[in-house]
Amino acid sequence: MTRPAARGGSRASADRLARLLNLVPYLLARPGIEIAEAAGDLGVTERQLREDLELLWVCGLPGYGPGDLIDMAFDGDRVTITYDAGIDRPLRLTPDEALALVVALRMLAETPGVANREAVERALAKIEDAGDLVGAPVAVRLPGDTRRVEALRAAVEGGKALRITYYTAARDETTDRVIDPLRMLMVGGRAYVEAWCRRAEAVRLFRADRIDAITELAEPATVPPQAVPHDLTEGVFRPSPDLPLITLRIGRSERWITEYYPCERVEAGDGDQWLVSLRVTDLGWARRFVLGLGPEATVVAPVELAEQVRATAAAALDAYAVPTPTAAPRQPEADPEIASSGDPAVVGRTQ
Repeated sequence: MTRPAARGGSRASADRLARLLNLVPYLLARPGIEIAEAAGDLGVTERQLREDLELLWVCGLPGYGPGDLIDMAFDGDRVTITYDAGIDRPLRLTPDEALALVVALRMLAETPGVANREAVERALAKIEDAGDLVGAPVAVRLPGDTRRVEALRAAVEGGKALRITYYTAARDETTDRVIDPLRMLMVGGRAYVEAWCRRAEAVRLFRADRIDAITELAEPATVPPQAVPHDLTEGVFRPSPDLPLITLRIGRSERWITEYYPCERVEAGDGDQWLVSLRVTDLGWARRFVLGLGPEATVVAPVELAEQVRATAAAALDAYAVPTPTAAPRQPEADPEIASSGDPAVVGRTQ
């Protein structure tokens, strides 16, 4: 219950800061203005404006002593700025600041799963128009297949079911599925579509770059009531006690694992070695993961994983083994009587 309030408070503080930055030049241009009139122009209540003016009393330049703080004079319900502390111009964006904001907004508009994209585009249009940046030669494209992401986004917005061909890295297999899209997401720099998977009969996340083919179906997406979106505040992978636990002994060059993957336990071992335990989706993924590591990684547990890694590595080495050269076929020994006969016909038959 406290998190939404905190976000609301943060927005209110940001709005107030922007208002204070523009309040001083506004009052400088209107010395002796009535507080009621100023409140109406600024779109706030008289009480809020008085609170803002009280806050300005303690704002100013470093040192914060006499002659450093913003100063005002009140005459009944009228106010006049007598010292502006250098805030004599309304807030304006420099060309570099405006261009940086345009790039950020364009990237935000391209990001899958952004709510209220129309508001982003309206803000972008206003900044481009005010900064004379309409048609600026700035192209923003997120990494990945843009056409695939656009097709997924269109299906989500149009409420259409999709038939996809999807590669599942955890099981190293490709399957055909019919999905009912729920939303587009951007997690860890990758685009996902979250959907009800009719094959699994559950909500699943599908990485856009692992979708090999997309076909939009004529039927609408039908999401059952039990389909609940995942909580992705802590990432896509959520380790749980029911998943396999693996333990690796790693050297210094493999310590990046502890920063990249959620580990349940990290202990110092002999020398530079660490013992690392982490949950994995299945042992098939773990086998491929370990095989991709360097020579300083060793499987400690489970034994089944160690045997799978050993067998796969041995099979790979056998594939690169140099075949043993075969001996040349033995030539039959010549009959000394035939060889010495000198008969060309006999010699020819022998050859």
